[in-house]
Amino acid sequence: MRTLISTAFISLDGVVEAPGGEPGYRNSGWTFKNVDFLPEAFDIKGREQKEAEAMLMGRVSYEAFSPVWPAMEDFADYKVMPKYVVSTTLTEDDLVSNWGETTIVRSLDEVAALKQTEGGPIIVHGSAALNQSLSDAGLIDRYHLIVFPLLLGAGKRLFSATDKDAQKLQLVEHEVYANGLQKNVFDVVR
Repeated sequence: MRTLISTAFISLDGVVEAPGGEPGYRNSGWTFKNVDFLPEAFDIKGREQKEAEAMLMGRVSYEAFSPVWPAMEDFADYKVMPKYVVSTTLTEDDLVSNWGETTIVRSLDEVAALKQTEGGPIIVHGSAALNQSLSDAGLIDRYHLIVFPLLLGAGKRLFSATDKDAQKLQLVEHEVYANGLQKNVFDVVR
């Protein structure tokens, strides 16, 4: 079974919205405006590209990433890996042609079936609503979280407010950086 990894820049109060400067959010660009940049705090991002063998995202994140990431050298490894977009509204005509193989997935059942296929880890970038649904359905196996020492208040959150049984996580890797960022890698305990 393939490992599904959720990776996120997240504020201390759980906000994941618009970390890179996406329009429409009051605190847009919070990851680099408010915290000193230390390259070592982001080493895990390069490692994710080397270790993942596929990428999964929701429609909103696909529409944000697909016009930009294919041309970015920082994301070159993602260009060649298979991508899966979970959407009930996206059509084949909506997909970009310069970002490699992309498949539209229509349901969480299809994501569960994808996890059963042969291959390495599947990484989930962005996709707040999708992450909430995946987590609530018990489909996420690991979290890669870069926690920023910020309280952003309102904004899209990584985890839903669904009333559910507690889910235990095991901390398998962590580091704290001089700028206050924390890397936390958690495996979901089943």
